[in-house]
Amino acid sequence: MSNKIFCVACAVLWALSFPGEAQQPKTIPRIGVLLPWSPDSGVSLSFLKAFRQGLHELGYVEAQNLAIEYRYAEGLLERNPNLVAELVRLKVDIIVTTAGPQSLAAKQATTTIPIVFTQVSDPVVEGIIASLARPGGNVTGLSQAGPELAGKRLELLREAFPKISRVAILLRTAGSQASVARFKETEVAAKGMGVRLQSLEVGSSDDLEGAFRAAKTERAGALIVIQTAFINTHRARIVELAAKSRLPTMFDEKTHVESGGLMSYGPSFFDLHRRAATYVDKILKGTKPADLPVEQPTKFELIINLKAAKQIGLTIPPNVLARADRVIK
Repeated sequence: MSNKIFCVACAVLWALSFPGEAQQPKTIPRIGVLLPWSPDSGVSLSFLKAFRQGLHELGYVEAQNLAIEYRYAEGLLERNPNLVAELVRLKVDIIVTTAGPQSLAAKQATTTIPIVFTQVSDPVVEGIIASLARPGGNVTGLSQAGPELAGKRLELLREAFPKISRVAILLRTAGSQASVARFKETEVAAKGMGVRLQSLEVGSSDDLEGAFRAAKTERAGALIVIQTAFINTHRARIVELAAKSRLPTMFDEKTHVESGGLMSYGPSFFDLHRRAATYVDKILKGTKPADLPVEQPTKFELIINLKAAKQIGLTIPPNVLARADRVIK
């Protein structure tokens, strides 16, 4: 046997003697998902359905080529820092968040792990990014353009019920600069329409019944609910109190209408959550968050619940129904 053949044979035998090293399993990326709601809430389930669909469309299958760590704040803002800290300790590759408080908590916890948010109202005002075009740092995602839509919600409510002259606004501003911005935007629109606003600030669930009593005492003709994690957590109670008070109510998001609320107008959150997967994909492939401009919504939905209207003795005008993207009968 020549020396050359002998060396080749030895090399082959040496390689075969280390099968474990030759077949090391490839580490799959791990995503941390922080949601402000409870695991079994409708909004959590809707988010996960849309996000997973987006991942699937891009070729990702959970537990096969992607792992996901889930954390839920269950409507409690004070839980956010600890939940984010857990994800940071796990050294996830990306953290995906939704609303402003969760996104801000993630930003404050890490400057190295990329963060993707999906429905922050105004990420610049809330101090999460530098600008929509150049977010900077390790954070980017999708804005829901909330404040700009506040006037449109009041306009639709007034179109459906032209005699309304006073509208109550149910909101919780604690930990949410976005709620303040939306209220101010609604104030501007209300002045142009000759509508008076009544602010119903709630700090806890114990304040809800009192807020609705105050609306009736001041003879509010309708109600606008500004969405936050707190509002989502108490969605069923708010819908119940609105029906009991016979107040036509406009919500930000369709899950409230599906739960029995009257109307909602806003971006398609399903679309926003599905599109968040494209950010995850680009970052996993090497794009830096700072180089990914923040996107704004392109799809908007008007949802009307005729069952809710009938329950409180209201009739929705045909011209408003014709504009609805979905009518629940």
